Amino acid sequence: MISKSVAKFNPLICVACGACVKECPREAISIYKGCYAVGNAEQCVGCGKCAKICPGGCIEILERRAGYESK
Repeated sequence: MISKSVAKFNPLICVACGACVKECPREAISIYKGCYAVGNAEQCVGCGKCAKICPGGCIEILERRAGYESK
């Protein structure tokens, strides 16, 4: 079952600290080339743990839409 929410990452303000990667219970987040976090929308359950722990505030939890990609 796909959740109603999904995490969206802002690569322009992400500093790739990795806090969200460690917090994600579904291992749906990775750091792209050491530069910024990206999420796998198929694995994301929209729990919001990553957004709460992000020190830079670069993660939003949004309503999932058909064809949405979290990159």
